[in-house]
Amino acid sequence: MTSGFINDNFILRNETARKLYHEHAEKLPIIDFHNHLNPQEIYEDKTYENLTEVWLGGDHYKWRAMRANGVSEKLITGSGDAYDKYLAYADTIESAFGNPLYHWTHLELKRYFDIDETLDSESAEEIWNKTSEKLKDPDFTVQNLLRKQKVEVLCTTDDPADDLIWHKKIKESVNDIKVIPSFRPGNAIDIEKDSFVAYMKRLGEAAGIEITCFDDLLRALSIRLEYFMEMGCRVTDHSLECDFYRQTDRLEIDRIFRKKLAGEEISLEEAASYRGGLVTQLGMIYHDKGLVMQLHIGALRNTSERMFEKIGADTGYDCLNDFNYAVQLAGLLNGMDKEDRLPRTILYALNPKDMPMLAAMAGNFQGNEEGIKSKVQLGSAWWFQDHMNGMRNQLEALSDVGLLSGFIGMLTDSRSFLSFPRHEYFRRILCDMVGEKVEAGEFPADMDLLGKMIEDICYYNAKRYFGL
Repeated sequence: MTSGFINDNFILRNETARKLYHEHAEKLPIIDFHNHLNPQEIYEDKTYENLTEVWLGGDHYKWRAMRANGVSEKLITGSGDAYDKYLAYADTIESAFGNPLYHWTHLELKRYFDIDETLDSESAEEIWNKTSEKLKDPDFTVQNLLRKQKVEVLCTTDDPADDLIWHKKIKESVNDIKVIPSFRPGNAIDIEKDSFVAYMKRLGEAAGIEITCFDDLLRALSIRLEYFMEMGCRVTDHSLECDFYRQTDRLEIDRIFRKKLAGEEISLEEAASYRGGLVTQLGMIYHDKGLVMQLHIGALRNTSERMFEKIGADTGYDCLNDFNYAVQLAGLLNGMDKEDRLPRTILYALNPKDMPMLAAMAGNFQGNEEGIKSKVQLGSAWWFQDHMNGMRNQLEALSDVGLLSGFIGMLTDSRSFLSFPRHEYFRRILCDMVGEKVEAGEFPADMDLLGKMIEDICYYNAKRYFGL
């Protein structure tokens, strides 16, 4: 058993970094503008019995690592005993040198439970007992876990047909944490899915109209978007996982839409035309309403048919894709920009090869007369990139061809209420990188200027960008 691994200067490998972090980044609140947390659990102020519940429920990052460590599925997503699952995770972490889970796990033990010991086979039982006892305390309800990390704003991820009842209840009862919905119309965009026609019926019922043509769809989505905005929505989200743009017109998009509603097969080319057409129309609506558009590009999902049939989606069988999409993305953004109706847009690359391209692409569409700084953003290191190398790669790519000072910072993209030390992880990496460059003599040691930049990236830029 070892201790003291997470100390005050963890990752801060130079004096400038330490000064920037401790004097400027450390105490700032958190705006988490993309996550998959459950708003019902926030409203009900859920409590957890043990680390298995709070750590392993729904966390495919951990599940993937456990599978790589040879753990039986019974102890991952199956019916295994809670303590045995925890021990299997502890054994995995002991073997996880270099994986960000090693850092995240120990940051969470330190920040939430004040535990310094390293999690391994020797310390596992003691840590289980300490944390189980603390989780009984009213200080460890979901809302208080958020308060411990100074979480000010959470943007959950929600379908346009959702009634948002839990957001409404939170808005009426919780004053110090804003929990606002994000508008994610993926079920309306993915026309090739078998569930598409049934979803149109559900969406129409939620909007109070019958959807029989493309104009009806846009009206239904607009009606739902208005309701989302009443609940505080400031951001929208879209996952683009295959070809997503072909230049076309409204008549062709309507033809493809009606064809699908009639039960006919849609070709890949037709799906791309429809998808690009709908996102273009939605993007212009977002612009008019002052909303932010997020584009998450490049996931390859449900690659194991055997495990998809057994335990379903979002269980750790997705990875990064490697398709090339620069021409399509340029066409998509240009379709909105030529009408001068491109909204604030965040571009996320899942494949690291795409970071320089997206950084450069963002620069093509920054021009605006509203004075918006970094209107088109290179999004934070996402999913398979939210480790130390990925974050530094994203920060370097942005610095190389854009303005690091305009960056809106990190997010968790998580389903876990213990995940918020990932913001601290990012802030330490950011300060270390900036400090390294300053101490190498590449930039002046103007601590007032540097300190303001760090504060902006960690908090204030996002507050301004989302209009919070």
